[in-house]
Amino acid sequence: MSRAASRRKRIPLLSGVKVRVRGAGLWFGLAALAGLLILAALVWILTRGDSEWPDKAAIDALLATRLGGETTVKSSNRNSFGLPAPNLTNDQRRTFEVGDSFFTQNWVTAPSSTDARDGLGPTFNAQSCSSCHTLDGRASPPLDNDDPERGLLFRLSVPGEGEHGQPLEDPNYGGQLQDRAIIAIKPEGRFLTNWREIPGSYADGEPYTLIAPEYHFDDLAFGPLHPDVMVSPRIAPAVFGVGLLEAIPEDDILALADPDDSDGDGVSGRANMVWDVRHGRTALGRFGWKANVPTVEQQVAGAFIGDIGVTSALFPDNNCPDVQRDCASAINGGTPELTDDRLFKTTFYNRTLAVPAMRDTEDPQVARGAEMFLKANCNACHTPSHTTGQTDIPALSNQVIFPYTDLLLHDMGEGLADDRPDFLATGREWRTPPLWGIGLVENVNGHTRFLHDGRARSVAEAILWHGGEGDAARQAFLNMSSEEREALLRFLESL
Repeated sequence: MSRAASRRKRIPLLSGVKVRVRGAGLWFGLAALAGLLILAALVWILTRGDSEWPDKAAIDALLATRLGGETTVKSSNRNSFGLPAPNLTNDQRRTFEVGDSFFTQNWVTAPSSTDARDGLGPTFNAQSCSSCHTLDGRASPPLDNDDPERGLLFRLSVPGEGEHGQPLEDPNYGGQLQDRAIIAIKPEGRFLTNWREIPGSYADGEPYTLIAPEYHFDDLAFGPLHPDVMVSPRIAPAVFGVGLLEAIPEDDILALADPDDSDGDGVSGRANMVWDVRHGRTALGRFGWKANVPTVEQQVAGAFIGDIGVTSALFPDNNCPDVQRDCASAINGGTPELTDDRLFKTTFYNRTLAVPAMRDTEDPQVARGAEMFLKANCNACHTPSHTTGQTDIPALSNQVIFPYTDLLLHDMGEGLADDRPDFLATGREWRTPPLWGIGLVENVNGHTRFLHDGRARSVAEAILWHGGEGDAARQAFLNMSSEEREALLRFLESL
């Protein structure tokens, strides 16, 4: 559903009505006119405001259970994010399972008898993709500074741009702080987090408390970070449905952009144009918290090198800045360590993960929440529906899907700003994250931490952090009654 399609036109009232009154019929004429005015007022009340008063058809459109079209599965258990699309062929299912193994199993230090999975490091953040994307779902930030769980990492850059417009890396630590390393190699450092409470209240007086993270770096092995370093925390998101997002026609995404806010709704939306490593050209960014990656393959290969330290044809060099000499001389697991075939199968696995179905669509509270979603104009960024185009995987082609994202960048205000540009994305802009599956995160991953750094402890807190282009939606949420807020959250939790 496009932003324009979500709005209904005002109905012209009393158009063409003529009233004649003569002599004794004056009072009857006036009474008739009064009746028409009352009727018109009732019609106006029921139809006023495009996004404030959505009609039943607009609400019903948000209650589609098949969020992933034919790739949808009905599941609400711990494995809801890790199932294959049901419309794959048997041969494709076998490729999916092999890709699953490379995604799930740990990589080890080279040399090893397990040469299919050796080449870990020399420095790294995790030993496998599933270390952060547990059960193909969302990571949460560490519970405390001694928490060994992974899933939150830190991008590093300094002012300026690279050859293709990409951020420039910190000279001693590269583009990502690596807090782990293989034997005989120093980890680059570690991060510590303090949490600051921010109290507030809804319009009806109900209080709430947000928490804001404050990060510090310790045990830095190669001297201080660059004095002008820019740091951005990133939590690992769920990975299902990415093949469908990749299949949305580029023109459809660009048509949603409104960089000058020409419709005056306070929401712009900009495309991030980034470097496509495989094809050696600029392309539309779709993936990553700042839409800084154009394809699923590049996202997978980038995670292998950035998070696990495993090289591929797309990224053949280890993360070893000049000052890290031991890192540069460490034994590797081959050139590259991840073969093209294994990269293809891991990418295929990511692209063909099924999308869990929407639940409880017959619940009146869910329908009421869909109404509140539209009234708050949440759909201005979280575009409910898209139709995929033709792809090399027929199961993903021509599917009507409901990811609730426009894949565009939006200024989310100072509260969420990381002050770090990424290609065309500014330090205040973030890509609209998909909402499908948001209500299953607790079932799958055992937590309810949201936003790019996991600071929000609930969906409600995530909404309350919206600023900038999202501030009007936040204000609408603040001004809702308790029953309206609960209905909106119930709708989101059904996705």
